[in-house]
Amino acid sequence: MSASTHWLATATSQAVLERGGNAFDAAVAAAFVLHVVEPHLNGPGGDLVGIFQTADAAAPTVLMGQGPAPAGATIDHYRAEGLDLVPGAGGLAAAVPGAVDAWLLLLRDHGTWELTDVLAYAIGYARDGHPLVAGAAATIARVAELFRDDWPTSAALWMPEGDPPAAGTVVRNPAYAAVLDSLVHASCTVRDDGPVGRAARIDAARREWKTGIVAHEATSFLSQPHRHSGGGVHAAVITADDFAGFEAGYEPAVAREFRGRTIAKAGAWTQGPALLQTLGLLEPLADDLLDPSQEAGAHTILEAQKLAYADRDAWFGDDEVDLDALLSADYLDERRALITAEASAEFRPGAVPGRTAFRPPLRTSYDAPAVGTGEPTVAKSGETRGDTCHFDVIDRWGNIVSATPSGGWLQSSPTIPALGFCLGTRLQMTWLEPGYPSSLAPGRRPRTTLTPTLVLRGGAPEFAIGSPGGDQQDQWQLLALLRIIVGGYSPQQAIDAPALHTTSLPESFWPRTWTPAGAVVEDRLGEAVIEGLERRGHAVTRAGDWTLGRVSAVGRDADAGLLWSAANPRGMQGYAAGR
Repeated sequence: MSASTHWLATATSQAVLERGGNAFDAAVAAAFVLHVVEPHLNGPGGDLVGIFQTADAAAPTVLMGQGPAPAGATIDHYRAEGLDLVPGAGGLAAAVPGAVDAWLLLLRDHGTWELTDVLAYAIGYARDGHPLVAGAAATIARVAELFRDDWPTSAALWMPEGDPPAAGTVVRNPAYAAVLDSLVHASCTVRDDGPVGRAARIDAARREWKTGIVAHEATSFLSQPHRHSGGGVHAAVITADDFAGFEAGYEPAVAREFRGRTIAKAGAWTQGPALLQTLGLLEPLADDLLDPSQEAGAHTILEAQKLAYADRDAWFGDDEVDLDALLSADYLDERRALITAEASAEFRPGAVPGRTAFRPPLRTSYDAPAVGTGEPTVAKSGETRGDTCHFDVIDRWGNIVSATPSGGWLQSSPTIPALGFCLGTRLQMTWLEPGYPSSLAPGRRPRTTLTPTLVLRGGAPEFAIGSPGGDQQDQWQLLALLRIIVGGYSPQQAIDAPALHTTSLPESFWPRTWTPAGAVVEDRLGEAVIEGLERRGHAVTRAGDWTLGRVSAVGRDADAGLLWSAANPRGMQGYAAGR
């Protein structure tokens, strides 16, 4: 079974499974296709977080594909450039790309196919073309002036006729096809036909990515000053040595129990543990307070999330984070007592003994012109501007993968003409205030929003789930989890049901503003619930009927002996398939 945010990724994954590949072969093939067909939502210059469990493993494993800040990315340098925030667009915001190395690592260690076969799908779509989805067309149109005036290489790739292409236009990217071909050619230098040779071939492709044309072209091109968000002109600091020094890897998952399930997430260098904390706050409450379709439940969920995300912003990052304290029963009891019948408009992180909480600048507006975009999630107006990608795969043997690739959006920084893609902007999630886990520092990973989920029952994987959406990723997943685990919904019913989320948190993306007591809701939630939230003091934005959430999931019904998949209908782009 496969489910993803784009039908071609789902089709690719299923094609691999049909031909005898396992879930890891299918996942990597789909991931490279997503670089091509959702270029406004992810790219090879970006990053990823994955979580998986092999059929013979006792616990989940996190796939770490988040590159760190380059050696030259110091707070002093950015302050000297006249910045008080890391830009949301432009090369200064580029972390070391991590996605490609992570996918190749996963393929080497857990896949069965040769690299040439796995990459054939993406190479075909890049070289022969694919229909441009409406979201990508809209994104190009939105940044057309920036491309024309300041990023001519992006205009050459995405507006070759001078104007933004219409949705459905067949677009090609021969430069990126050539990059993928170079990885295949590098792998072919190893002649051993056995499993040792296969691993060596994939490692040869990894070396080519990190030390060959990609690293040198990207760093040379972005070292030229160019326009950034906020209007400033700056040169990037990333170097070829930064590329060469990165290694994707594996980490143990962080998990907690919730109503008979084990929920597994990546560590506090992601926002994942905030979902675990939210579930811990909600678990002992009555079922009606966990129902987002009721006023009391919607209110309680929003308030619990505000507390968890305040702790995310105060404590999380690529450093020693005391998750034992933040997830302890006594701490959760203290935090839960703060939830009242009225909406809070405060930023309220908890206290951890012996540590000082970071209090981010709390801006409701930012006086700078917008150039390009950060991760374009859901605007405060409720308008959906795009987001990220997600897919889930489960195979006949019981291997299961959930992954959220992102970054390197076509609007992130100028297109590197020799490569056909740009680098990402994940460093915008760091702060220029020193001394905290989320502060910008060379070699430190930015605290990412990417946050796939694996759910276990009785120690065995039951389902994988995830969503694009920046700060909303775990908020939308939470609704589906509560509806499946507590409400008894089927996975597809849970994904289809009306969604909501809080914006009463400092956004993770430039310009990092917040809306005190803010809540965004789908109108389908109903007038009675929405008006009730407003009476309780929530600053509600109505987003339309089918606008929030892009959740997908796959799983196994152990009692029935069947696999299942489910995908988001919003935008009519996601797709679930299987046999």
